[in-house]
Amino acid sequence: MSGSSTELIDLRAVHEALRATAPLVHCLTNTVVQALTANALLAVGAAPAMVDAPQEAGDFAAVASAVLVNVGTVHERTAEAMRIAARSAGTAGTPWVLDPVAVGALAYRTTLADELLALRPTVVRGNASEVMALAGAGAGGRGVDSTAGTDDAATAAAELARRTGGVVAVSGEVDLLTDGTRTVRVGGGSVLLTRTTGAGCALGALVAAYVAATDDPLTGAVAAHAHVALAAERAAATAAGPGTFAAAWLDALDAVDADALAKADVRVAR
Repeated sequence: MSGSSTELIDLRAVHEALRATAPLVHCLTNTVVQALTANALLAVGAAPAMVDAPQEAGDFAAVASAVLVNVGTVHERTAEAMRIAARSAGTAGTPWVLDPVAVGALAYRTTLADELLALRPTVVRGNASEVMALAGAGAGGRGVDSTAGTDDAATAAAELARRTGGVVAVSGEVDLLTDGTRTVRVGGGSVLLTRTTGAGCALGALVAAYVAATDDPLTGAVAAHAHVALAAERAAATAAGPGTFAAAWLDALDAVDADALAKADVRVAR
């Protein structure tokens, strides 16, 4: 990371703040990824809570450090919990992350994501096709797989960030993050992340944790992406395949410290 980048994105400080505060992340996420998401949060020093009953979601969102809303396996009951949690987070000033899984490809979740977007998430995190669909600039990808690259989504991401007043993070071979004014690219990682069920969803939870640890949502989102990428590189160096990679990745998430994060492949556009 260049010296000019350090002035804008202080990854060391936000990592230290996360470890010191152990933010409680309220996860309304899909059933496929709950265990990996919880373990990833624990590995970086945060605390997970999977509270998705409509009767509890609002109360918990108001007291949590941050909220993740992931529409991966959404149905009527969890959709209502997501609406309640997002509204409660907004009222309480709790930062929250929207992960629009497969939006654009399926009508029900696309309509729900549009409703949630109107509640102004702190961060929207998705792949290029999902972000473009949410911004009205594309039809969506192939299920959870993107059919577009991060640069294809750059304009849509910036426009979406300005519309919500938050940050939009686009995952890809090189991640692109923007608050509508500043744009940051995060490199590194491993292709094995794409062969690990739930890695992207866990990233959304880590974004929530890091955003809870800083007053600058862009810095928090960048730190989460850089942390995941560094851990993936370390895990890939020892893994025999996707099975051993998943376990090694959790170990590496735990091992990445502030010094390592400060040296991550982060580039701030001028």
